[in-house]
Amino acid sequence: MFNIKKCELPAGAFLQRYAEMEGCYTDCYCADIDRAVSFSEFVTAFYVTPLFKLERFVLNHLGSKPSTDRQARELSEAQIEHFAAWRVEQREPNQLLMCDLSDRTRSWFMAAPLAEQEESSTRLYFGSAVVPRPVVNDEMPTLGFTFRVLLGFHKLYSRALLSTAKAKLSRS
Repeated sequence: MFNIKKCELPAGAFLQRYAEMEGCYTDCYCADIDRAVSFSEFVTAFYVTPLFKLERFVLNHLGSKPSTDRQARELSEAQIEHFAAWRVEQREPNQLLMCDLSDRTRSWFMAAPLAEQEESSTRLYFGSAVVPRPVVNDEMPTLGFTFRVLLGFHKLYSRALLSTAKAKLSRS
């Protein structure tokens, strides 16, 4: 996980509108890999790592939201719009924004070639957004107690997910 860096959102990132939203939490992590990686390869690798398969197992057994490796590949190739507990909110050839079924969290992926590298290299991005609860009366937007308690775990887990995806792609 030491090869995963916290970074700024790149220009044109779908997650940018959430970074600008009052009360919204966003993060962005990146990792460089010393080969050309297609966006489809990245998304597929992310969703089929053993670490993410554990999350898929939990979603299937506790939330009745099954998913398969084939569906992960179909999502990465823009053949389907729903995967486990998420739906596609926005898509371009090199980035994808997923929204959970509660409309509170977002997962964002992007892959971009590194022009400054002499060899073919790719920067992999993974970020999240947590949207505040709907405002009632004049109260301030809030993410809620549960998210505040889990924020440290969320940051560690996000880095671990990107790290395992990079490792999988490095072995390919």
